[in-house]
Amino acid sequence: MATTTLHIRLRAVAAACLLAVASHAAAQDDAALRNAVLLGHETAADTNITYLRASGQDLKLDVYWPWRDQKARLPVVINFHGGGWVAGSREGRTLSMLPYLQMGFAVVNVQYRLANVALAPAAVEDTLCALQWVGRNAERYRFDLDRVVTTGDSAGGHLALATAMIPGDSPFANQCASTEPTWSGPYRNAAPKVKAVVNWYGITDVADMLQGPNTRSYAVAWFGSLPGRAALAKDLSPLSHVRAGGPAVFTIHGDDDKLVPYAHGVRLKSALDKAGVNNVLHTVKGGGHGGFNPEQQVAIFSEVQAFLRQQGLLPASR
Repeated sequence: MATTTLHIRLRAVAAACLLAVASHAAAQDDAALRNAVLLGHETAADTNITYLRASGQDLKLDVYWPWRDQKARLPVVINFHGGGWVAGSREGRTLSMLPYLQMGFAVVNVQYRLANVALAPAAVEDTLCALQWVGRNAERYRFDLDRVVTTGDSAGGHLALATAMIPGDSPFANQCASTEPTWSGPYRNAAPKVKAVVNWYGITDVADMLQGPNTRSYAVAWFGSLPGRAALAKDLSPLSHVRAGGPAVFTIHGDDDKLVPYAHGVRLKSALDKAGVNNVLHTVKGGGHGGFNPEQQVAIFSEVQAFLRQQGLLPASR
């Protein structure tokens, strides 16, 4: 009799535990649904904005921003898509920006010229002009120019680093003068200082990809048969622009990446450490060129959020 009573009690406890788990899961689902609904409801969008005309084409960007507080200045993330400088599109990376919108950032998602339109250094020239566009349009979109972040994956990671680290007066920014909105006054370089970079397995030594054991066809295609390509590749490499006082950098890289060697992330961290620049290298054990699983992705963004908060870049309410 006692055994029967014990079994009944155990079954009751088990049922209660299952009910609690189910209730917890339902609550989590409700919270996730609520967050998704509010994110969509409270986000404004302005798309297909021409920020530059080059090589006979209009280069576009899209802006997404939280509209609920009409007075608050917004930190801004500028995103550059990947694709080895030869492929990809800004539209293909739009949804990857949702975590930043959830954190309270405005997002600027940028198109740039690919190799089939213009060889190197065109992509870098374009992204430097996109940075100036952000500076010129700060009042319209309430961008906080003291809280600017660049991000991107693969070649986009390279562009995020290069845009943040190449000096504003570099010759690579010369074409941006053509974007001056009026002809009545002198051209002003409106590029804000980038405070942090979230670098997803980006190329940090471009010359390394053009010759030797790490040669990659996409890098060769970006340069074609340009004369002096080795010197140009060095000038376009983030490793060439590491300096004290540079932007903080959070790098994500799989240690089994076949497209961009993991050593690129390791070498960048070493150089940043020597320069005294705040940085993190998040290594995905066994990870390839992106394609991380959901748990890894959530863990990465949790660390990214903490890193950006340390830099004073997140809104006070987040």
